[in-house]
Amino acid sequence: MNFLKSLFGSKAENEEEKRREEERKNFETLKYDGVRALQINQIEQALRCFSHALQLHDDLETRDYYSQALIRNNDLSGAYAQLQKLVEAEPDNLQIYLRMADVAYMMEDYVAMGNACEKAMLVDSENPQVLYRYAKACIGRDDLTNAIAMLTKAIMLNPKAYEAYLLRGETLLDSGDLDAADEDATHLLEQLADNEDVLVLKARIEQKKGNKAEALTYYNKVIDVNPFSMVAFQERGPLRMELGDEQGGREDIEMAEKMAAQLAADQAQGVADEDVEQKVKQAYKNVDAYGIFSNP
Repeated sequence: MNFLKSLFGSKAENEEEKRREEERKNFETLKYDGVRALQINQIEQALRCFSHALQLHDDLETRDYYSQALIRNNDLSGAYAQLQKLVEAEPDNLQIYLRMADVAYMMEDYVAMGNACEKAMLVDSENPQVLYRYAKACIGRDDLTNAIAMLTKAIMLNPKAYEAYLLRGETLLDSGDLDAADEDATHLLEQLADNEDVLVLKARIEQKKGNKAEALTYYNKVIDVNPFSMVAFQERGPLRMELGDEQGGREDIEMAEKMAAQLAADQAQGVADEDVEQKVKQAYKNVDAYGIFSNP
């Protein structure tokens, strides 16, 4: 009897091992087929592969890829849900919270963004990237005072955090503190003289100060740097008309209108000037883009 139990028990165990091995192979195939599809921008195929793979095995790396594919498919709420599952498994992983904040920003859910940043600060309260995102969440909630405070701290921690300088300058301008905004713009111009965003900020500050000729000079510089800057044409046109250049002003306004029409046409055809990833400046070109599996 024991011999028979051993014989049939061993056979059953072998069958179970074979089943598990087959399942493992299927999982690996689906996972890496999904990765390849993601790399060549076959997003729907990637989504199918990752979804089926996760049904076979709850693997964090695959879930990370799945969240990336969902972002690229503009399924932001779905991506956020996957990130929540990731952070449950990796509660001390700062990079997941940063991506959650980015996705919440794209959804314009500034409460969720702030919550993600608060949890990130529990992991590292001195991280300039966290502070920068928290500032953006504050701006989304019209809390400019705290936004400026967060950006100031980020700059203190990293004096080369130029994006924090730029956002603080823009926020100071919006709050009406022109002198402080100008200090940030001047500092940025010393470091990034040909940066389009910095030049636009400086032009707007000069215009707010009433220095119209100086503002025009900076708008001209923006267009020298980027001849297709729709914002510069939109804002320079009325300014040129105020300064007496009626024809030049009309030409700028017409150019801005043409650019806006072309942008709308491109977007209607699915050739958007910026896709979802670019909004947060993340290309996700390599695997484990957020370091989820490289933490010590």
